[in-house]
Amino acid sequence: MNPKTINQIFLRFKKHLPKPTTELVYHSHFELLIAVILSAQATDKSVNKATAGLFPIANTPEKIVALGESKLKEYIKTIGLYSTKAKHIIAACKLLIEQFHSKVPDNREALQSLPGVGRKTANVILNTCFGLPVIAVDTHIFRVANRIGLAKGKTPLAVEQQLVKIIPHPFMQDAHHWLILHGRYTCIARKPKCPTCIINDLCEYKFKTKEI
Repeated sequence: MNPKTINQIFLRFKKHLPKPTTELVYHSHFELLIAVILSAQATDKSVNKATAGLFPIANTPEKIVALGESKLKEYIKTIGLYSTKAKHIIAACKLLIEQFHSKVPDNREALQSLPGVGRKTANVILNTCFGLPVIAVDTHIFRVANRIGLAKGKTPLAVEQQLVKIIPHPFMQDAHHWLILHGRYTCIARKPKCPTCIINDLCEYKFKTKEI
């Protein structure tokens, strides 16, 4: 895909949604960190439902640790892999207290030292909390990038590395959210909504249906 087309894609995204953001509900960097850890293989809707009960009770590393693993599980048991996630969250909170003065670190290496935090989660935090121009490639972005011809890659890391190179700098801050939302609501997995897609004429998907 040529640079002019790529620029047009993100111009349209920006016009359609000038200020995109995560659909996870949070009020602090720490709350977003916990929400993103919980969101692995789970929907944002299910995470928001769980954290609506959890965060009013425990929304700091100290309060989560005081709550304990068993009680934490009660709040998040409706989320997939909740037992493993509870263990990771308690361990991550202890590490935040011991090594980071209870503050969410602002660099990838430190973030990935926390249990339950991989590259994708770290990138979400770096982008959404600290405004860094990074891309967290989840299943939506991986699918959209490959399908529309924006970035071809067999792994999330390969797609991430290509996107960072080709997305124009003015769009990098918001590109992560635009691509996720596009994949979540328009360029969906089984039957993409091509007829109503705002980038239909710019997309390289060879099976797309009638243009708008």
